[in-house]
Amino acid sequence: MTSQNYKRIITVEADARKAYWALTQGMHKWWTTPDAPMVTVGDRSTFSFPPGNGYWTFEATILNPNQCVEMICVDALHLHEGMPKEIETEWLDTRVRWDIHSKGDNTEIAIEHQGLIPQLHCYEICEAGWDMFFVESLKAYLNTGIGNPHLAPSTTAQD
Repeated sequence: MTSQNYKRIITVEADARKAYWALTQGMHKWWTTPDAPMVTVGDRSTFSFPPGNGYWTFEATILNPNQCVEMICVDALHLHEGMPKEIETEWLDTRVRWDIHSKGDNTEIAIEHQGLIPQLHCYEICEAGWDMFFVESLKAYLNTGIGNPHLAPSTTAQD
């Protein structure tokens, strides 16, 4: 049986070290600004999308430098007008895993969001979001140094 989890693979021109940094401490460069970086297994980071679109708190479960990052959603509040209330916590207990592989001068990064499946109310919204942030913004950041993260009104990406 084929998994229905959200999965994508990108190839970037950056090395595995830079890819790992972007997935643990540099998420503000391509996704959104968390309240804390992920440095040690057990670290928790809350990712919000101001103004008022909710938040997700993740706990780092695997941090293998330059190879793998995995985190589990431990708190969620996804607010989306016109959607059923169940959407608010659909990410709870889902896992996001990135596998990083050097491929010559390039690096391949595979994402699997375990539990983000088409049967969820949020699937199409979240699929589009991951495609924008992972497939497009992370790839752009790692290839050019400039991503397209979500920014709160009147803010810019911080180093």
